[in-house]
Amino acid sequence: MSLLKAISLLLAVCIVNASKLDLLMPEVAPDKADTYLCIPLKMSELNTYIVGFEPHANKKVAHHMLLYGCDTPGIPGAKVWNCGGMEHPSFKSAGTCKTGNKGIIYAWAYDAPGLTLPKDVAFKVGGDTGINYLVLQVHYKDVSSFLPPNNGVDSSGVSLITTDVPQPKRAGVMLLGTGGMLPKHSVEYFETACKYRESFTVYPFAYRTHAHMHGKVVSGYVIKDGVWTELGRKDPMKPEMFYNVTTTGVRINPGDYMAARCTMKNDEDRNVYIGATSKDEMCNFYIMFYTDGTKTTSQNCWTGGPPSFYWDESTQYAKAIHPENAPENISTEPESGKSYKITTRKVQPIVQDKYLDTLANLRKPNDDGELVNLLRRLDSSYRQRYRDQGF
Repeated sequence: MSLLKAISLLLAVCIVNASKLDLLMPEVAPDKADTYLCIPLKMSELNTYIVGFEPHANKKVAHHMLLYGCDTPGIPGAKVWNCGGMEHPSFKSAGTCKTGNKGIIYAWAYDAPGLTLPKDVAFKVGGDTGINYLVLQVHYKDVSSFLPPNNGVDSSGVSLITTDVPQPKRAGVMLLGTGGMLPKHSVEYFETACKYRESFTVYPFAYRTHAHMHGKVVSGYVIKDGVWTELGRKDPMKPEMFYNVTTTGVRINPGDYMAARCTMKNDEDRNVYIGATSKDEMCNFYIMFYTDGTKTTSQNCWTGGPPSFYWDESTQYAKAIHPENAPENISTEPESGKSYKITTRKVQPIVQDKYLDTLANLRKPNDDGELVNLLRRLDSSYRQRYRDQGF
């Protein structure tokens, strides 16, 4: 018996009335690289409490998996659909959710192990929550295993450890991310920040980082009255599991600020843009938290990223978060101790132009399909901006 299955069995024994729900791809065979496929799972009319996750996936097949809560899935009644924002010849296309996207519940990549939530903490779904469906999205970066002569099929997915016994603390996930462009032969900072807008306190207990091949360090913080406290810092090429926060006992109170930075290094002869394909980059920092009681939030933080947004040049956030107080080790790999310094800001970005106005007015994404479309629009704006500046 594998360690993961043993932990899952032990968890099921320890939780009163525990059961396991499987959400697995129905032997799909995508034939186009960077395909995003979604499948739904109808929830019970009674409240259900998710206390653990057991992934069934291999990084050689599935680049990453995301689990969303929805009122209705992207295509009601469909067993599987394309949810990557691009048309696909073999699957019908739609967003992750058709209505009522409640945000991300779970994420997996790079052969990360299973996740057990702390005692008394659970994601509440079904029943009166408005989460009538869970939708699993799988990104297939490389589809060679499905093409001749291999002709394979895939059943990647996740098993949910659940109980019908109410848990006193409600879990949730917030996502901090950016758009932006990484110039060739450079080190760049992708930075984001926002004010926590809810009226109740959240208690972070885990974090997760995500970037593609250029990511070196991803760091996240909560900022109170100009004082920065680290929530997590990781090399995103390590298994992309939810790790325990690096500072215990932290609270995010109404009016506090959250910030994250992805440090990227590009040794290629091309510029790299934030986008949805394996040739693009991503900058994500996830915060998993719990609240006391029934309230939760799916608030996200998004900025345009470089060259349009840096903490210390933001008229909205510079005075609020005091970047001058940021820790010196933000761009230091915690495992190796190697640090990276930005090399791009000797060319100062234009602070106000029509492209920044375009980015500022883009609507924040509600699901991953909308995120892909947002990234494309960001990409288009940045490419035009750099052409106009002679890059």
